Amino acid sequence: IFCNYNNVFWNNYSSYIIQTILTGLDKMKDKAPKIPMKDFFRNPEKSSFKISPIGDYIAYMKPWETRMNVFVMDMKTKIEVRLTSSNERGIYGFAWLNNKRIVYVKDEGGNENMHLYAVDIDGSNEIDLTPFEDVQARIIDDLEEDEDYIIIGLNKRDKKIHDPYRININNGNIELIAENPGNISSWMTDHDGKLRIAITSDGVNTSILYRDSEADEFESILTTDFKVNISPLFFTFDNKNLYVSSNRGRDKSAIFEFDINEAKEGKLIFEHEEVDVGGLMYSRKRKILTGVSFTVAKNDMVFFDSWRENVQNHLESQLPGYEVGITSFSKDETKAVIVTYSDRARGTYYYYDLNADKLIELGKVSPWLNENDMAEMKPIKYKSKDGLTINGYLTLPRGSNGQNLPVVVNPHGGPWTRDSWGYRSEIQFLANRGFAVFQMNFRGSTGYGRKFWEISFKEWGKSMQDDITDGVKWLIDQGIADPNRVAIYGASYGGYATLAGLAFTPDLYACGVDYVGVSSLFTFMNSMPPYWELYRTMMYEMVGHPEKDKDLLASASPLLHVDKIKAPLFIAQGANDPRVVKSESDQIVEALQKANIEVPYMVKDDEGHGFYNEENQFDFYKKMEKFLFKHIGS
Repeated sequence: IFCNYNNVFWNNYSSYIIQTILTGLDKMKDKAPKIPMKDFFRNPEKSSFKISPIGDYIAYMKPWETRMNVFVMDMKTKIEVRLTSSNERGIYGFAWLNNKRIVYVKDEGGNENMHLYAVDIDGSNEIDLTPFEDVQARIIDDLEEDEDYIIIGLNKRDKKIHDPYRININNGNIELIAENPGNISSWMTDHDGKLRIAITSDGVNTSILYRDSEADEFESILTTDFKVNISPLFFTFDNKNLYVSSNRGRDKSAIFEFDINEAKEGKLIFEHEEVDVGGLMYSRKRKILTGVSFTVAKNDMVFFDSWRENVQNHLESQLPGYEVGITSFSKDETKAVIVTYSDRARGTYYYYDLNADKLIELGKVSPWLNENDMAEMKPIKYKSKDGLTINGYLTLPRGSNGQNLPVVVNPHGGPWTRDSWGYRSEIQFLANRGFAVFQMNFRGSTGYGRKFWEISFKEWGKSMQDDITDGVKWLIDQGIADPNRVAIYGASYGGYATLAGLAFTPDLYACGVDYVGVSSLFTFMNSMPPYWELYRTMMYEMVGHPEKDKDLLASASPLLHVDKIKAPLFIAQGANDPRVVKSESDQIVEALQKANIEVPYMVKDDEGHGFYNEENQFDFYKKMEKFLFKHIGS
């Protein structure tokens, strides 16, 4: 009897061992291989493709000497020409000016004093259109119908404001169109390239100014509190009225036709019950509205034009499994640049001949990454402690069971922006290292209506931070997060939220990574760049006044609560950052060092508000990985 029992025992036990091994092998099959860190943060092989007005050339960004530069390709001969030779700092972006000339933008060391350069597509006649020291250029209108001129804004006369200039793109000759009286924050042209709209701000009130022609004076047609957003998008095709995104008298912004003479919203074009709508698409060739774009959990579009909808549907059937976008059309709408992407694919670009119905692959952004090795970004919802619904995204490591994981909490910057679904290199990098990554659109995040935005006013470090804390507790309650292995990491406002998390909930996080974050609301208010001056009073209302709300700002400034911080903290900063200046990081590092808190500190002398150069990104993420493994090891 004993022998028979023993045989049964060993037979069952051996079956259990075999099943366990098979289950483990199956999980190993699902688990992504460890991908080299540099593969996530290498410069794209090619990116930002745009079609020329006639459609015979494609321009794009591509590395040269480790910096992103502008190239152009003749689609008939496939001959490629490099147009720019920037080897100290990469080009930020570019645009076609006409079929033979391109404009591109770059600054020095991240200082955000953007210069505009123009160059022919054979590489000749390259000139700096804005050769001024400590001056920031902005493009107001590229004047698509004008072969020789664009309209730009320059803060050359006064660092706080931008005046509009008409500039010759071939020789740099420049002419002042209008003088900013000191309160205009933005300008807008009509479809003929005439400057006819200006937006003013006194920090609390916003006005729309209008004129019939450039020979007339601007006159105010409407003034609202800054919380009422009536944002002009572009003129109607007869140049008589405007299309606007407006939340006047409603919570969610919607698209309207706006009557200039009556100064009020007229025909409702589109609204969405869950989110704000601000993206209005149109055909310049056919002079019709084609659709709207908006974001709930993912990006979405609704079409008004059957031709454009049919093109979209056909492309999606040709390229299944991906989000499909059209980045640019030729003027005659017979050729286009297409991009496909997902939460696991960084992007693939195509040249599309609509008449021939022919797709030609132009290139993948990062062909060395296998999307099957990437993790899925899942939209989630949870409740804050005061009953607010908070939307977010959760990315779990591939092959994990989704339980008891080390977690990196990643609040977004802004704070008046939002996270959205799609591929993000640092999210995939962290997931590949075995960390779950948690993003949330805390109160104040834009896109969810006026009320959701306004309840964030003067709540830095308060209910805004509570929304993050409540999300972490939700992860723990769901069994997803190991409560002893939670880190918080963010940039800009996300960096502030990191510092606030460690100071105001010191037992919640095992460590933090602060990337160009605000440490004191007092010093932050005193160091804003001059071109933010128009918004200073608005910032006082949204964040707090240094004198009137002194106690509030003190209670929300992590620097003044360093004594509560006990978790190690890695801080990274660009020396030339004009938004969150280097002293913001210097002062918190010094205070933490005095408190004997572990605080490795990285400063890059050739960077600004975030690291742009490839080698600096490598250095940052290498040290961040090492830091996270040390404190919440996967």
